[in-house]
Amino acid sequence: MAASALGATPSTRHLQRPLDPGALARVQRRLQAANTPPWLHGEVARRMAERLPIVKLQPAVVADWGAFLGASQALLTQAYPQAQTLAVEADPQRRAATAAMVAHPWWSPQRWRGAAVRALCADELQPGQAQLLWANMALHGVADPLALMRQWHRALAVDGFLMFSTLGPGTLTALQALYRDEGWPPPFAPFVDMHDLGDMLVEAGFADPVMDQETITLTWATPAALLAELRTLGGNVALQRFAGLRTPRWQARLEAALAAAAGADGRLQLGFEVVYGHAFRPLPRARVAAHTELALDDLRTMARAGRKSPPQP
Repeated sequence: MAASALGATPSTRHLQRPLDPGALARVQRRLQAANTPPWLHGEVARRMAERLPIVKLQPAVVADWGAFLGASQALLTQAYPQAQTLAVEADPQRRAATAAMVAHPWWSPQRWRGAAVRALCADELQPGQAQLLWANMALHGVADPLALMRQWHRALAVDGFLMFSTLGPGTLTALQALYRDEGWPPPFAPFVDMHDLGDMLVEAGFADPVMDQETITLTWATPAALLAELRTLGGNVALQRFAGLRTPRWQARLEAALAAAAGADGRLQLGFEVVYGHAFRPLPRARVAAHTELALDDLRTMARAGRKSPPQP
């Protein structure tokens, strides 16, 4: 496992990933309509929860970004039983399903104390509402990671903590090599390197970001089982992917190529690079210049902190 503390030099690399927005929207709708989140997401959530002891604060409000696919609700409730969890979902049907799942009957004391879990969309989050923002396996599902990080920054209170995980460029490299050897276009869109993600965190306003990664290797007995599991994780949204649907003959060729790559035990394996990141939201700072702009929310925060004027850089 590699770890590094990122410096404060911002980067504008990878602001927009080369994804097909229509394909991405279709994939997200399919994943949100599933009965359960992907198994890998739950495993990554468990591993990320092992890092929670580094968070010294006890948040009153936890924003669980992409809660359903993040598969983390039970872990967060166990870690912070007194906190309110805001299940942030972009899909309206998923929000409705989450709201129905956590609803209490009229006679339950929990109904009058306020729901421990509340489903809402990102626009309903108030600036600085959460002390912990948790985003498990959500970042690789967007075209503009920096824009999403800025949303996270806005939702966090000063000194609030961000924890997230995402897939990195070491994911499915064997599958990528297989497609390349067959002369096919890429099987998936590129993922963002963890160092670039750290630079984006700084650019979004976070402080002291720390990134690390590990590779999780999964194995399957058959090509069909492998492809079925990959489908639960998403789909090919690369701009350079095949233009149309593939034929049964092509799928048979793919399965044969996968089978030929099996190990000595006859099982197929693929690696997933999982990138973990954490950072906190510092007190807003402004550089004094001929023309200085500050968000209204940042001005209010600075005023509450007792700052009468923006600090010198």
